[in-house]
Amino acid sequence: MIPDFYTIAQVADILSTSKETLRRWDKSGKLVPSRNDENNYRLYHRSQLEQFEEAQLLFNSAWEDELKIKPQKKYNLIELFAGAGGLAIGMEKAGFNTVLLSELDKFACQTLRINRPKWNIIEGDINKIDFQKYHNSIDIVSGGFPCQAFSYAGQKRGFEDARGTLFFAFARAIDEIKPKVFLAENVKGLLNHDNGKTLNTIKRIINDIGYVLVEPRILKAIFYQVPQKRERLFLIGIRKDIADKVKYNWPSPYNRIMTLIDALKKGDLYDCDVPVTVGAKYPKRKAEILSFVPEGGYWKDLPENLQREYMKKSFFLGGGKTGMARRLAWNEPSLTLTCSPAQKQTERCHPDETRPLTIREYARIQTFPDNWQFAGSLSNQYKQIGNAVPINLAYAVGRSLIKLLNDIDNTLN
Repeated sequence: MIPDFYTIAQVADILSTSKETLRRWDKSGKLVPSRNDENNYRLYHRSQLEQFEEAQLLFNSAWEDELKIKPQKKYNLIELFAGAGGLAIGMEKAGFNTVLLSELDKFACQTLRINRPKWNIIEGDINKIDFQKYHNSIDIVSGGFPCQAFSYAGQKRGFEDARGTLFFAFARAIDEIKPKVFLAENVKGLLNHDNGKTLNTIKRIINDIGYVLVEPRILKAIFYQVPQKRERLFLIGIRKDIADKVKYNWPSPYNRIMTLIDALKKGDLYDCDVPVTVGAKYPKRKAEILSFVPEGGYWKDLPENLQREYMKKSFFLGGGKTGMARRLAWNEPSLTLTCSPAQKQTERCHPDETRPLTIREYARIQTFPDNWQFAGSLSNQYKQIGNAVPINLAYAVGRSLIKLLNDIDNTLN
């Protein structure tokens, strides 16, 4: 159900702007909150937001219809750089048949095997895998290739430009398998990396191996039933012989923004409160200092003497450094999870208790199911979860790709 009123934090998320900008709009009269709630927090009515395209997409979403999308036949999938299975779970949930997963990290492979004993998991260097035997038998290749810097010594050599990078391995697999469709995801920074040269090289390579690239898009996880401000770049390619016969449509957003309370408490996302599990701990003095940070606050909310002690030389530098000494808030989505919840630069402190998020809390913010177990040490587990694609985001994209393959199948038959 779409709410009638929204807080300033929710409106900032919906419109992809800052609270500071909204406060300026309030003063200038561009967008003035319509009422206050019982705690005297200012609220915006839904009708005020309908002038913005971002809000229109949210309010007029086809999410419920897209939930009904099912594969009309078995669609086979190979996933590369599978990690702990975030993308793979979402694609499986959408209806794909997982034929093979490739992953280098041994702990991530253990995680995959613990949870899906029947999956065909190839552990090791992707460059040593021969994909020729899967030629023309796979519908989609997916994966989040690690983005290394490309060399531009020969900027017009296309496929050869990427040799030695893991994108080359990804492209080689697609070239050998020749799936109907591929899905690649990466950090949003790839969009403008090296002034766009990296993405231009990738586009040339995709063209060279026989695919038409849908215009890449940054998807914000908060719009896809994920209680986290995570943004990822998605690239979708369609084989040239069928690309002009179909049109790909990006998934519709969910009708509200999920928050930390949705992740950690019983509600729409989970049928129980988050289970108690192990987690990292703060050193004694750090915990003492962080205990002074209010819910949703950060280092600037500390008394000045503690600011100086905690920030050290950074206290005198410019920039907001809003991730430092950061405590999350119940009524907002989590900030993007990193590979460690207790890093000083990217603090993710529990909203009530002065401690880092636990393993299960981390997993829930990434929308992993509670029965998905992680292998390895505590730091290995945090790393696997922090690097994953949020499951509900993957599920939404997966449904859109099932729809695309259904359309392709109907066109070809």
